[in-house]
Amino acid sequence: MERTLVVVKPDAVQRGLIGEILRRFERKGLKLVALKLTRVDDALARKMYAPHEGKPFYEPLVAFITAGPVVAGVIEGLDAIAVVRGMLGATFGREAQAGTIRGDYGMSQRYNLVHGSDAPDSAEREIALLFDADELLDYDAARDAWVYAEHRGTII
Repeated sequence: MERTLVVVKPDAVQRGLIGEILRRFERKGLKLVALKLTRVDDALARKMYAPHEGKPFYEPLVAFITAGPVVAGVIEGLDAIAVVRGMLGATFGREAQAGTIRGDYGMSQRYNLVHGSDAPDSAEREIALLFDADELLDYDAARDAWVYAEHRGTII
């Protein structure tokens, strides 16, 4: 199973969308293995967005993520990174397809509600920035037997 970081950003927190966003991931069959309400300070924001340093949107991005509380979570599932990113939709809300989180709730280019890691290496790096290893829980969810089918020892 793959893990990915999800950050419900300050705009979604302020709009009361935390439960709705997390509910969508759970209903899809993804499993939360870590979750916390926190603030991202300037130093952490700069580490999180280091790959974008020097780009014109870097400073506004840092200002946005530090503007209020966020909910950080680690989500686990088969192909979790691609599944989460597909559920998020296009970065800019007005361009995102209806049925995606951003398509259903977003209108802004800057305020895009949720961050999701884009690759396994970035997921690992981002998770480590926000969570200690002992905060990531391994557990069996009874529903997993009804989420994933198995054929000849392979999850399908």
